[in-house]
Amino acid sequence: MPKPAKPTTKQTNELRAWQRMLSGRRLDLLDPSPLDIEIEDIAQGLSRVARWNGQTVGDHAYSVAQHSLLVEHIFGMIVPDATADHRLAALLHDAPEYVIGDMISPFKAVVGGDYKNIELRLQHAIHLRFALAPNVSQGLRSQIKRADAIAAYFEATRLAGFAETEAVLFFGRPRGIDPQGLDLTAMATQNAQNAFLQRFAVLESQRASSR
Repeated sequence: MPKPAKPTTKQTNELRAWQRMLSGRRLDLLDPSPLDIEIEDIAQGLSRVARWNGQTVGDHAYSVAQHSLLVEHIFGMIVPDATADHRLAALLHDAPEYVIGDMISPFKAVVGGDYKNIELRLQHAIHLRFALAPNVSQGLRSQIKRADAIAAYFEATRLAGFAETEAVLFFGRPRGIDPQGLDLTAMATQNAQNAFLQRFAVLESQRASSR
């Protein structure tokens, strides 16, 4: 029996442009379709991606899924009248990382625009999939970024070995947020995945009831 022909460079590149999900979806990373995005895949991926490149204390990696829950919680504290749409945008602020991973900021700066473009395309597709505005307003983006920075400060000082002075330099000093009310104990993977899905379900229910 003759051996199958080796794929051409073009065919190989095309094969490497998509990823198969456990749901059976095949997501094109360069041209993602909202139809190929499932919340179960997002929760699965984010719960298995480690924040801080895994350099955190505890028995488990501190996942992007748990970070996303923390950011959404803090966002609700600093914007108490936020709509369920806005809170869902906060929960999904790092959702593209379910397929492209969590790249630390210094490395993002080295990689440059290509990573950012892919991340932005994925974010747009994710927002369209869940009936959110594809482009987040500047005001909402700033509020989510503030919640993200506050979360990063507490993660850095409680989990990642940063001194407070160093964390302030990179993330700013959080004000008006009591860390005692924040859950910073790293969860087991399945627990983080379940918690993410449960919070998503609550927000979707709130969105449905407000329409």
